[in-house]
Amino acid sequence: GELASGVLWVTLLLASVITWTIWLAKSLELFAARRQLGRGLQALRQAKDLGEAQRNVPPDSPAGQLLLDAREELQLSATARDPAGTKERVSFRLERLVAASGRQMSKGTGVLATIGATAPFVGLFGTVWGIMNSFIGISKSQTTNLAVVAPGIAEALLATAMGLVAAIPAVIIYNHFARVTKGYLELVNRASGAAGRLLSRDLDRTHVSGGQRGRGRALRRRASWLCASDRRRGRLHGSHLDQRCRL
Repeated sequence: GELASGVLWVTLLLASVITWTIWLAKSLELFAARRQLGRGLQALRQAKDLGEAQRNVPPDSPAGQLLLDAREELQLSATARDPAGTKERVSFRLERLVAASGRQMSKGTGVLATIGATAPFVGLFGTVWGIMNSFIGISKSQTTNLAVVAPGIAEALLATAMGLVAAIPAVIIYNHFARVTKGYLELVNRASGAAGRLLSRDLDRTHVSGGQRGRGRALRRRASWLCASDRRRGRLHGSHLDQRCRL
């Protein structure tokens, strides 16, 4: 009986230590990640293109990872003719990064949910076990004197209290991290949208400049063809022919 009671007490104490350890570690992790992501989001909003954003955002930050994935997909799709397809592929990669960020920040919180759900029942089991031992002690001593049975019953009830002490903080901390992680994911989504907008601007600039160069080449080819045609037909002579051909 004493061995089982000792195991229950150690289990509940260990659960409580794990709860507060996770709280401290995840609090520091989330604080650093939110601070770094906030600076990266500010740099993304101020940047005019992907190149400028990559120069101002650390590559190992969450925003830097978004930019690296966007740049990598842009390089892989350099020969693609349709910018819409490139934007769709980049959007898919950014969505996967956002989901991975959520999973990373949720690591460890499942243990809190387990502790919050099981610790009260572990404490209740300790109470039942302690009361059972108290009744066994009463039968052996053949007395109902309160001074004899009270210590065992009090120890048994204390096990339930310890189970609640371990479970209540675990549930509160779990809900807190769920809210904080949701806010962090909103920041990651904003950074993803900012990276997507920068990519869209770069693609639109490339498409417009490419279209202008294509129209310029077409006009030069047409002028050259007209010049050659006029020479063959003898429509232009002298300075008029030279001026037409220089165009």
